[in-house]
Amino acid sequence: MNFYTTILGSGAALPTVARHCSGQVVNINGFRILLDCGENTQTQLRVYHQRMQAVSQIFITHLHGDHFFGLPGLVSSMHLCGRKEPLDVYAPAGVRAAMELLMQTSGSHLDYELRYHEIVHDEGMELLFENNRCRVSAFPLLHSVPTYGYLIEEKPRGKNPVRRYAYCTDTGYTESFLPYIEGVNLLCIESTFNNAFASVATEKLHCTTLMAATLAQKAHVGELLLTHISARFKEPELLLAEAQTVFPNTAMAADGAQHEVRYFDKIPAAGQGVSDGE
Repeated sequence: MNFYTTILGSGAALPTVARHCSGQVVNINGFRILLDCGENTQTQLRVYHQRMQAVSQIFITHLHGDHFFGLPGLVSSMHLCGRKEPLDVYAPAGVRAAMELLMQTSGSHLDYELRYHEIVHDEGMELLFENNRCRVSAFPLLHSVPTYGYLIEEKPRGKNPVRRYAYCTDTGYTESFLPYIEGVNLLCIESTFNNAFASVATEKLHCTTLMAATLAQKAHVGELLLTHISARFKEPELLLAEAQTVFPNTAMAADGAQHEVRYFDKIPAAGQGVSDGE
């Protein structure tokens, strides 16, 4: 595999022994980025043999604790392990103030530059980062605080078509971001609840299995990966089966698992858009 994601945490707000809070390392042809940084991310990197210092870009979806509370510990561990290279953090507005207050209060310092890139746009898709391996863009989701999904696109390599990975959590059901994830090879989206909790999901601006599967179907994605699973569900395979009734090519994220961003022959070209009839 040369474009894949390693799951560090696949659980929702309350971590369990089996599912830690949100975090993934995405490897794009040798270049690594971190998506979200929930509690204990620094340990999960070690457990699943991910090189902590190889990460130079961190993208935080939103500033709820289960996606963000691991960041202070991670940047401190990077310092203690001798990091000298700059680290870029992309996150909604407020991340700089939160981190600087905590670092000041704890008397902490870093021997490397921590660069903040605060996201403030509320519509459309914005390119945040680009190098010779990939492009990373952000687009707004629907949640109780400013929240962004991320689209990772590999750069062309020879005659190979470009593969794309979309990461969307947390979000309630909305079709507003379908144009940005249209035809992606792999869509990772939250599935906090099963369909029995549809009213709770709507109230709390989360997705159920069927909502996630419906979004995947409408966006014509190649494969769906469910994550952000509530701790109340002791048999997650039942959530997977429920989603597969709508979108058969669905997998369930699990801590430590790796998922390749694969080629699919029938995925629409980027920018083709969502058909009006769906």
